[in-house]
Amino acid sequence: MKKVLIISASPRKGGNSDLLCDQFLKGAKEAGHQAEKISLPEHKINYCLGCGVCNNTHVCVQQDGMKPLLDKMVEADVIVLATPVYFYSMDGQLKTFIDRTVPRYTEIANKDFYFILSAADTEKKNMARTLEALRGFTEDCLDGAHEKGVIYGVGAWQKGEVKNMPAYQEAYEAGKNC
Repeated sequence: MKKVLIISASPRKGGNSDLLCDQFLKGAKEAGHQAEKISLPEHKINYCLGCGVCNNTHVCVQQDGMKPLLDKMVEADVIVLATPVYFYSMDGQLKTFIDRTVPRYTEIANKDFYFILSAADTEKKNMARTLEALRGFTEDCLDGAHEKGVIYGVGAWQKGEVKNMPAYQEAYEAGKNC
């Protein structure tokens, strides 16, 4: 049994990337994993101040909702980072979350990562910039991180459209086989 943490950055509850997270969660739970989905907009997470205090203390000076989320990341075996793609980049909620991992990023090592991207754009190749930003975090900052899969919910503009796309089943299968 693995501990699976799904981070949904969608500001739209029931939006396309959020629905893909639900499918991943469903598959992971059916496979017997301990799985949890976190919706970032439900948590108060301030921007990183760049003060550098955490470089020595490994504790952020800010008193917001980030610490318990960071604890969950450290404890997880599998981490899913999911975002709607706005103007060919991850949304602000996910970027802020990633920035705030600085105090303990060295403890987020040797984990399996999945990425879920949803976009109105119909071409997977146009998600390359977003994917590279996520890989910049996992490959360049996290020792031993392993990318296990990318799920593209492309061509999904209206809320819920992803339910009729292959990505919907792909997210479920990825969760089941994580």
